[in-house]
Amino acid sequence: MVNAKTNGDGKMSLTAKVVIGLVAGIILGLAINIFGLNPAGGFVDTYITNGLFHVVGKMFVNALKMMVVPLVLFSLICGVCGIGDIKMLGRVGSKSFGLYLLTTAIAIALAIGVSALSGIGSGMNMVADVAFTGKDAPPLSQVLIDIIPNNPISALSEGEMLQIIFFAILMGVCILMVGKPAKKVVELVEVLNEVMMKMVTVIMEIAPYAVFCLIAKAMASLGLALFAELIGYVVVLIGVLMIHLFVVLPTFLKIFTGLNIVTFMKKVRSMQVFAFSTASSNATIPVTLRTVTQRLGVKNSVGSFTVPFGATINMDGTAIMQGVATVFIANIYGVDLGIAGYLTVIVMAVLASIGTAGVPGVGLIMLSMVFAQVGLPLEGIGLILGVDRLLDMVRTAVNVTGDATVSCIVAKSEGKLDESVFNDPNAGAVFDVEIDHDAEKELASAAKD
Repeated sequence: MVNAKTNGDGKMSLTAKVVIGLVAGIILGLAINIFGLNPAGGFVDTYITNGLFHVVGKMFVNALKMMVVPLVLFSLICGVCGIGDIKMLGRVGSKSFGLYLLTTAIAIALAIGVSALSGIGSGMNMVADVAFTGKDAPPLSQVLIDIIPNNPISALSEGEMLQIIFFAILMGVCILMVGKPAKKVVELVEVLNEVMMKMVTVIMEIAPYAVFCLIAKAMASLGLALFAELIGYVVVLIGVLMIHLFVVLPTFLKIFTGLNIVTFMKKVRSMQVFAFSTASSNATIPVTLRTVTQRLGVKNSVGSFTVPFGATINMDGTAIMQGVATVFIANIYGVDLGIAGYLTVIVMAVLASIGTAGVPGVGLIMLSMVFAQVGLPLEGIGLILGVDRLLDMVRTAVNVTGDATVSCIVAKSEGKLDESVFNDPNAGAVFDVEIDHDAEKELASAAKD
């Protein structure tokens, strides 16, 4: 049997390389921080952590972000055309929407329950020394209005995900309605989608080095000292995230699909590492889509809809952070929110997740909306700013796992899940980028003609 970490030639898989890069980055970053090798303005700070590590990591994240808009546009149009039935599209959309909101509601309810029982922050008299400017929650009517773009080109250039999703679905539906005359358009979009997926594979070749740089920089800056002051908050938050990741989501998967949980967790591991490194659900869309369709066996007609849709509205990890942070700050300031207050937090978190982008730090923006709604002091957010970046990385990994879980559930219910691919440990695994030289020659010959 071929080892899941290597291919038939004994070469190491991408997942194994990424994990090695992650561990090496953590070790080096902590060493730099612990031994004080990173003073502001020093050689290491200027040329290594904020030089080499920052540049390589940022280039990789930008390369992933570069893929997001064309990949979402082409894959969604292909997905809608692949479904071929507008009624089925309605079923896939409604199932995805319902499951994403349900898991988000369960996530924040779990967070509030565990945090309230643990009593984190009770009896503390901490004073916020970092101010944070809040943002008012947009009314639901405005969220609905903003789904439809005034200008689709502007939406594409600015990366407005909900607007891009709406435009792509509408275009796909209209292509289906046009029928045979639009066949050439469908073929062109399918080829473009294939090209985008190949670009993702090429970009992922530098992933181990980029992950090493991203994590080393983060750990060199944060270290472990910042956790001492907020250990209760950090422990409870990570604990609830782990419960949701390893108990709630696998339970959903098992109940609705009967699929092997261990196999699922092994196959989403590299996707989780990418999400952890970038702290962005949107930036991880190319990797998530590839994992869902090529590793887990979800047909592209379903995965190309559920993945970008989930990256836009599925905020399980962020909802958990809001629940824990709300209880923590309320206890610190001695504010009794009561049952009504906590119910308001749950509703606000679910509604805010619909119109919030999956980008780094967005959780703090959503948290300011929640605090403003329930009357908690916004300066309390300053208390958790120091550790939020690292925790943001963890909750993003939870978010994308939720995307993959719902994708499998919806695909299974629609008969669009290839279980032979799901059960094959090497299906879709990346080892090395292989260039088809015959295809190169054919293209070159065609260009000459």
